[in-house]
Amino acid sequence: RYIIKIFTLITVKMEVYMRLKDKVAIITGAGSSGPGIGTGKAISSTFAKEGAKVILVDKDLDRANETLELIKSEGNYHGGFAIAGDVTSLKDCENITSKTINEFGKLDILVNNVGILAPGNVINVTEENYDVVMSVNLKSMILMSKYAIPKMIENGGGSIINMSSFLGLRSGSVFESIPYSVSKGGIIALTTTMASEHGREGIRVNAIAPGYLYTPMVADKMTDEQRELRRKASPLGTEGTAWDVAWGALYLASEEARWVTGIVLPIDGGILTTSPLSMHHHLI
Repeated sequence: RYIIKIFTLITVKMEVYMRLKDKVAIITGAGSSGPGIGTGKAISSTFAKEGAKVILVDKDLDRANETLELIKSEGNYHGGFAIAGDVTSLKDCENITSKTINEFGKLDILVNNVGILAPGNVINVTEENYDVVMSVNLKSMILMSKYAIPKMIENGGGSIINMSSFLGLRSGSVFESIPYSVSKGGIIALTTTMASEHGREGIRVNAIAPGYLYTPMVADKMTDEQRELRRKASPLGTEGTAWDVAWGALYLASEEARWVTGIVLPIDGGILTTSPLSMHHHLI
């Protein structure tokens, strides 16, 4: 009897201290683009574990459902659903938001996490590749926020987290990708502007700038040697994973960050502290 009572007390306390208890969160790019755990899947799982109702958005419904099944298998499902959506489409963004409000009556958190890569420097990049990356990586955040922010205002405020990259702040990629870097820099400008324009309405807007993560998005695009160089490039000398980003997103989404807006949070093993000289030191 006493063991049952203690277990019950522990369970109740865990529920009380869930950092996103009763929050409703939309996460775009919630599926992984290949085998393994991408940032969308890790954020979705972490938010659910902390009590959030999660709306899992992906262009590929099977990928979103895979994340939903992961959450259920972990025993952390508190409500939510998977939904297919193209976040470069104004109509789809409106539909995602409307279905969320119809189901739960409010929206507290939006994680703009969709992102793609395309090759090319300014000389050889194709116009098509540039346009599609800017649309997926940057315009999608504007379109989702267009419909999410009014609903957050009705609810007294909310938190928006935009996924940028350290490449939006400096160069240093294994790949040449002007479209990717430019879009990630644009996300930082979007974040600070939104934070300024909607702060009085209770909307906090922050960005995360991941470093050299090893995720399904890049796993099939590099050799083992390139992966090892990325690992060694940062002062910590360790490889980042999607879970590192998920913990940062959890903080920014939670009430613990109630006085934090307009920031760019690097989660990068310290890569932004390095210069070419110091990077050379880490690589040898």
